[in-house]
Amino acid sequence: MRIIGGRYKGRRINPPANFKARPTTDFAREGLFNILNNRVDFESISILDLFSGTGSISYEFASRGALAVHLVEKDMNHISGIKKILTELNLQNVRPIHIDVRAYLKTCSVKYDIIFADPPYELKWLEELPDLVSQADIIKNEGFFILEHPRDLSFSGHKLFFEHRNYGGVNFSFFHGLCT
Repeated sequence: MRIIGGRYKGRRINPPANFKARPTTDFAREGLFNILNNRVDFESISILDLFSGTGSISYEFASRGALAVHLVEKDMNHISGIKKILTELNLQNVRPIHIDVRAYLKTCSVKYDIIFADPPYELKWLEELPDLVSQADIIKNEGFFILEHPRDLSFSGHKLFFEHRNYGGVNFSFFHGLCT
């Protein structure tokens, strides 16, 4: 796995040997960040990365100069691996948070420009995530939520949905942050 762009472009990231998550592919991350390059000024945004796993999405945002990146991950082995990589890269704007995603959404008081979630594809409540994030009221007015999900799920009928992108087997659905 490598960082696709920004200050640390080309830098290899090696998750711990006992790592259990499915990282977003380099191809899909590159596609996603090509979209975001045309929509946001990375140096003026704050990011929340839910189910952060390896932290690869967070490293991409941090490499591009995001103001603040918060990673939420409940697996302690993943958090340890993320902390090791953050130390190696000397990333000061990234903060790992060891907590369950639902608990964080219930207690969070920070508002973010972009919230990204890459839950395990077998997560029983994956389809509820757009509503849970919206109800948490943690997205800034012009912000949005990006959900990575398996190809057999479609969110096109969701009231906050505005775009879908597919990169091989990786699907991203985009949602407005505010209920309309």
